[in-house]
Amino acid sequence: MSTHAKRERLLLADLLESAGPDSPTLCEGWTARDLAAHVVVRERRADAAGGLVIKPLASRLERVQAEFAAKPYEELIRLIRTGPPRLSPYALKQIDEAANTVEFFVHTEDVRRAQPDWTPREVSSVLADALWSRIERMARILGRKAPVGVVLRRPDGQTAVAHRGTPVVTVTGEPGELTLFLYGRQDTAKVELDGDKDAVARLLEAKLGL
Repeated sequence: MSTHAKRERLLLADLLESAGPDSPTLCEGWTARDLAAHVVVRERRADAAGGLVIKPLASRLERVQAEFAAKPYEELIRLIRTGPPRLSPYALKQIDEAANTVEFFVHTEDVRRAQPDWTPREVSSVLADALWSRIERMARILGRKAPVGVVLRRPDGQTAVAHRGTPVVTVTGEPGELTLFLYGRQDTAKVELDGDKDAVARLLEAKLGL
C-alpha cells in the first residue's frame, strides 16, 4: 500500500518537472532546481545533509548541494522519484513515512504556491489527520522561536500549544495550512489569526520552523 510519503514524493516530482528548473519557490533564494537538489542531497548524502542541523557542516552541505544542482534537471527529478538508495535509513518504510510526509508536503506547496495562479489544494481527511498527528508532536519545537504564545486549532476544535507565553495568538486552519504556518510559510498559509494586533504582526514576522 502506498504511504503518504510515497504519494507526496511523486506529487513533488511531478510538480518540479512541470514547473521547470528556473521556476521560483517559497524557499528564499531557491529555484525549483535548488529545491530538487536539496531533496536529493538530504536522502542520498548523509555526510553532507548533517549541515541542515549542524552549523560546522553547513559549508560542506552548500558545496555538495551546488554540485547536485549542476546535474541535469531531469536526473534530479528521476532521483527524487526513485527514492533513496537501499542502504539509506530513508529506504525503510517507517522512517520514510515519519521523516518525509511533512517534508514532501511542505516542499510540494513551496512549488505550487510560488506560482501566481495557485489555488488551494484539496487534502484528504486521512492525510489531514496524519499531518495533525505530526503537528501535535512537533509543535513545541517548530514554535520555539515564536515571540508570543501560540495555540493551533483545527476547525473541529482540536488544539495544540506551539509556544507558551503572553499575549496569545490562536491560529485556526486545516492541518495542512497549520503545517505550512509552523514551517515558516506564514505569508501563504490559509489560516485565521485571533489575538492582539501587535502580537499577530510579530508572529507573522517570526522565524518559525526548524
